Amino acid sequence: MRPLSNCRGVIRRFTTMGENYPRLPKTHVILDMDGTLLNTESVVEEVLKDYLVNCGKQWDGRGEANRLGKQPLEAAAAIIDDYQLSCSPEQFMADISPLFDEMWSKVKPLPGAVRLINHLKSHGVKMALASNSPRKNIEAKLSYQHGWKESFSVVIAGDEVKEGKPSPEIFLEAAKKLQAKPLSCLVIEDSLPGVRAAKAAGMEVVAVPSIPKCAHLYTEADTVLSCLFDLQPQQWGLPAFEDWIANTLPIEPWYIGGPVIKGFGRGSKMLGIPTANLSADDFSSILGQQACGVYLGWAALAKHGVYKTVMSIGWNPYFDNAKKTIEPWLLHEFNEDFYGEELRLIIVGYIRPEVNFPSLEGLIQRIHEDRHVAEQALDLPPYSNYQNDPFLRTIVSEETDI
Repeated sequence: MRPLSNCRGVIRRFTTMGENYPRLPKTHVILDMDGTLLNTESVVEEVLKDYLVNCGKQWDGRGEANRLGKQPLEAAAAIIDDYQLSCSPEQFMADISPLFDEMWSKVKPLPGAVRLINHLKSHGVKMALASNSPRKNIEAKLSYQHGWKESFSVVIAGDEVKEGKPSPEIFLEAAKKLQAKPLSCLVIEDSLPGVRAAKAAGMEVVAVPSIPKCAHLYTEADTVLSCLFDLQPQQWGLPAFEDWIANTLPIEPWYIGGPVIKGFGRGSKMLGIPTANLSADDFSSILGQQACGVYLGWAALAKHGVYKTVMSIGWNPYFDNAKKTIEPWLLHEFNEDFYGEELRLIIVGYIRPEVNFPSLEGLIQRIHEDRHVAEQALDLPPYSNYQNDPFLRTIVSEETDI
């Protein structure tokens, strides 16, 4: 079990009058759907790219923050304004809705979503889903997620209330149908309108921002997390997760590989920590599905062997990367560079979220702490088994001493 004193997953805990205040234990959980449980943004982006091309426009992601958490017609009006389209919001929705209907099967859960739903359900915690999306879209999305529909005691859609978020109506209606008092409900949200709606409903709220580098905007939230992996339910009087192993969280493994490229030139020079970088452009789709943070796993170099590795995935707040990257540190002393060599990675566990540091020394110290955690954890099952995975072993040269 993760130690209660380990609060690395919390980006920020807000207080009243500068002091911690006692929390009323929560008995029910109300969750948003898009951007909180489901990675619908990747599908939205794919559909809008194709749609805008037919309008003579090019999708560039502008205005994403302005439409996040809004009802469909409001979001449509924002897109029309951002891209100077000549249609009404109603016409836009009539044109684009069939395109979305064809894509809902591609929507995947966000990291930690399945774990959270299964955990709360197994402990008998009643959950409600409260989304600004229309009922038709909610039903379609839920139909592709095994067991989700049955997990929610209540589902409230944006077209079933007079006013959507940031109005508190949808959350108050969810609490009413759960037969719970607002103060007994914990809300988990990704958008600012959702956070404001929950607070206006008299509920405490955990924010998990879905837009990068925007955590500082969520000043009304009670807690802001990097991803659902970092949620500690026991802080809210809910059953604690018991799946952490040696300060790491086992995850569904994911596999990537490619030639080692030159990185930012700061690993060895500034940090004394040489990283084996892969092209972020080649893996932008995969990285877009993963939560930012520090991970552990196994790495194989074709001409060298298989090694333990710890890696950061994200924007590296201290250096403020322009794009999301993956920067593995192979835990071995190499006497030579291996640029161009085939590198394969199996990411098997999560250590902590990305955080900024006041000094370079603080960053270096934390990286070495991450190394220590990874080295110890990777000797334990289930992690140790992956070092012999064929994905790694099949590229290692026969003459390599491994």
